[in-house]
Amino acid sequence: MAVENKNTWSAKAKRTLTCLLPVSKNRKGQCVNCGACCKLPNLCRFLKRAEDGKEYCSIYPIRPLNCRKYPRTESEFITEQTCGFNFEKV
Repeated sequence: MAVENKNTWSAKAKRTLTCLLPVSKNRKGQCVNCGACCKLPNLCRFLKRAEDGKEYCSIYPIRPLNCRKYPRTESEFITEQTCGFNFEKV
């Protein structure tokens, strides 16, 4: 499925509704502050840009579960070009 087909409001709603489910065990890596997930499908009002050009979440300690767990599964992972997370093949 193309990125533009996954970057929709319905995909965001699905991520929000499923955020109570556990993160896939084969997800590895960590956030690299690319900010790509904060633009799904629109720019988050809490995304800020530091002087060094890196983007960061201004409410990081209390960010919503769908933000904490993105990407929860490989099927919802649409920011693989810049994201620090990846999914190991099993």
